[in-house]
Amino acid sequence: MRFVDEATILVRSGKGGNGCASLHREANVPKGGPDGGDGGRGGDVIFRGTDRLMTLYDFRLHRHYYAKNGQGGMGRDRYGKAAPPLYVDLPVGTLVYEIITDEDGNTSEKLIADLVDDGTEIVICKGGDGGRGNLHFKSSVNRTPRYAEPGFPAEEKQIRLELKILADVGLLGLPNAGKSTFISQVSAARPKIAAYPFTTLYPNLGVVENDDFQRMIIADIPGLIEGASAGHGLGITFLKHVERTRFLVHILAAEDLNRENPTDGYDMLDQELREYSPELATKTQIRVINKIDTLDEADLAELRAKAEATGQNIFFISALTGEGVDALVAEMWRTLSALQAE
Repeated sequence: MRFVDEATILVRSGKGGNGCASLHREANVPKGGPDGGDGGRGGDVIFRGTDRLMTLYDFRLHRHYYAKNGQGGMGRDRYGKAAPPLYVDLPVGTLVYEIITDEDGNTSEKLIADLVDDGTEIVICKGGDGGRGNLHFKSSVNRTPRYAEPGFPAEEKQIRLELKILADVGLLGLPNAGKSTFISQVSAARPKIAAYPFTTLYPNLGVVENDDFQRMIIADIPGLIEGASAGHGLGITFLKHVERTRFLVHILAAEDLNRENPTDGYDMLDQELREYSPELATKTQIRVINKIDTLDEADLAELRAKAEATGQNIFFISALTGEGVDALVAEMWRTLSALQAE
């Protein structure tokens, strides 16, 4: 299934059922009076967050969601049946915007829901109330009312859905840094892996479980380039998915390093994070140098020494061979536990 993080849909609640205008008819009861029942209430449209979905792909195929109308009232004091609510399941992390069009045809958006928890329910469109039957309109001056109330109208809204992935860890790096290989090593995720840039065209999620059956969700964010915050490359299309991660693992490939100062390679994407969102730039980072299998022992030893001289804790790994991966994952668990404690 293709990853889709935006969709526009139309939702409509159910119309209330009409009240009934009826007069009682029965042998030997010449003046039975009004006995029209009320109409049933129309169905609500309810959005519900679920962690069983990871994409908005289905909402590109099915764009209309209409609840059922309430049943009309009937004679002999019989009330119409209320329509059931229409539940629409959305991935956890979905932002729900109502698209509002004014009299001049200009459109604007209003955020009406943010589904951040599994099982969260939001009533988006309320069903119309049922109309009252004529038995409600009986009075001392009108003993046989012959009119009833129509059902109340439904609500209709145009909705834009935007998914921002909720994950514990965001893998950040340049194209072809080895993020997909890493996530395939530590989880059951099987992203596309190839020796060319922009292999990953949409975020991939992987789940790592420890011995205590705790889960850590990792999001492999497609590679970012200079100018990403201005929309270059895959740009802000995927930077938004980094916003809701707890912390970042910033991966740099050995071939992209400045051998004189290994930490220089992180500065460019850090600047892109700052320009996109100052809050995003303050997230905790674990810094990693990948593809050490491409270096000989002397080059690797020299690189480690220069990294240590900077005073930064940098992990050296080969996602391909697995070297150093266990130590990195252990550090990720420690970081997650510390952030959860805070």
